[in-house]
Amino acid sequence: MGLFGRIRSEVAYLKGALSALREVTPIAENKSRTLPDRVEEWAERFGDRPALISERETFSYRQLNGRANRYARWAIANGVKKGDCVALMMPNRPEYLVIWLGIARAGGVTALVNTNLTGASLAHCINIVEPKHIIVAGELWEAFETAAAGLGDGAQVWLHGEGGRANRRLDEEIEDYPDAAIPAAERPALNTDDRCLFIYTSGTTGLPKAANINHYRVQAIMAAFATATEAGKNDRHYSCLPMYHTVGGVIATGIALWVGGSVFIRERFSARSFWDDVVDNGCTSFQYIGELCRYLLNSPTHPKERAHRLRIVNGNGLRPDIWNAFTTRFAIPRIREWSAATEGNCVMFNFAGRPGSIGRIPKWAEKRFITAVVKFDYQSEQPMRGPDGFCIRCAPNEVGGVISKILNDPKRPGQRFEGYADPKAAASKILNDVFEKADRGFRTGDLMRRDERGYFFFIDRIGDTFRWKGENVATSEVSEAISVFPGVREANVYGVSVRGRDGRAGMAAIVADDSLDLEGLRRHAEAHLPDYARPIFLRIVPQSDMTGTFKMRKVDLVRQGFDPALIKDPLYYADPVTGRYAPLDARTYDRIQNGEIRV
Repeated sequence: MGLFGRIRSEVAYLKGALSALREVTPIAENKSRTLPDRVEEWAERFGDRPALISERETFSYRQLNGRANRYARWAIANGVKKGDCVALMMPNRPEYLVIWLGIARAGGVTALVNTNLTGASLAHCINIVEPKHIIVAGELWEAFETAAAGLGDGAQVWLHGEGGRANRRLDEEIEDYPDAAIPAAERPALNTDDRCLFIYTSGTTGLPKAANINHYRVQAIMAAFATATEAGKNDRHYSCLPMYHTVGGVIATGIALWVGGSVFIRERFSARSFWDDVVDNGCTSFQYIGELCRYLLNSPTHPKERAHRLRIVNGNGLRPDIWNAFTTRFAIPRIREWSAATEGNCVMFNFAGRPGSIGRIPKWAEKRFITAVVKFDYQSEQPMRGPDGFCIRCAPNEVGGVISKILNDPKRPGQRFEGYADPKAAASKILNDVFEKADRGFRTGDLMRRDERGYFFFIDRIGDTFRWKGENVATSEVSEAISVFPGVREANVYGVSVRGRDGRAGMAAIVADDSLDLEGLRRHAEAHLPDYARPIFLRIVPQSDMTGTFKMRKVDLVRQGFDPALIKDPLYYADPVTGRYAPLDARTYDRIQNGEIRV
């Protein structure tokens, strides 16, 4: 990059970072102004302008606020008090956002439940937040019933829509409540430290954890991303990502709502209808994850793929190998790549649009955005420490673990960490005595490198969790699910790279009896695991490789992947045509790596 290019990148970063800080800092300083207050202000300012749009329903800002009042009155009438939890299991639609905004106005906390979950995993996610009420969309009732036996006592279950057998229909009862403003005397006193949402994250190990998303954090997310994307009231944002995730449920909607724009919400991603949606609805931006971009790039040419009005797209995970091809084919004017975690305090943006970088913190900004790459011990999965007992910073371009300093300082609002529903869950994410005595840092769980100019590049996730199809997969959860199947004695689950695919595909090294029924195992996985978590590859091993502390080793398994040239053990893959596990030989391996077989 030449001199003028460097100057442009510095100006872009300075403008973007300072604008985001100017927008977020007042939120941290004014603790009495919560998200429900913002929604009322939006209704007054933007009135009948469209806010949330879908094929199912559309709400103006005035309707959004009024309908949220109905849900707030319902919550209050049914005993939801400040801090009480309501679990919400519903597909993408405008009503989804309205429900949790109304519950927030009543002082409640909404747990946004992953709609792909079933059985024990679903029961776990509901139980850890101890909800007073559970709202289940009719089309998800059968999935919910698979978890019913494992749920704790006490929660009232409400059906929303047709298709279930609950005693009470929330969508019908809500019509009995008015949408007029709720008098202040009937509403709880809230501040920005009060919880607003629980959003689930797998973290680096174990079952999903419910991250605390308070009223400060929800507003800060919306404000920061609206500013970073330079959103305006004439923008229409497109989102087809799950609304139970921070990206689809808070960022994608918040970018539009914060500035008086609108968001078009699609229930799920479809490569076939994507460009029709974007063009026909006049969208000027959209939200992506890297895999979505790869799906679009691998799809046949669409007549509207360059006929759009897009001015910018934003997201995370757009890998360097497709960055330029994606922008060129679809005539994307600007990309705003970023890195953040639902519960984390490490947020960075790639304001200059450098391909492959997840964000930048230049030298002069390090005191405002305190994030470092430190030397990492891959065996212990812990940061390395020097003779003084403190972490050791990596040299430029050296791969290491990422630590972000924890502070509660309004002048550095991005450094806050709010923890989880279970306080014990935060212990593994917090590092003490990082660079000085008594300081604390948030462990992002990522391996990255940072170059001489402060650009960060993602390398991999630390620990047992890997990403596939845009979802975090906890290996312990998968292992537990398949280990109970007859004939499986032990299951070591890990992720392996597949050429041309983002993330890692699930693979299980299984110690099995002779009686193992692979077809039955596949049906068992389909019944007990969401699609993205089911093992795609199997390796039948004579015994597990253990550490001295009886932990299963994964390093060599991950390195060998599913390559028959490196493995003597029997290998199988989930055939996408038959749906069964079929033998994997050298020819099949080549066809998978060449994209002829898309697992």
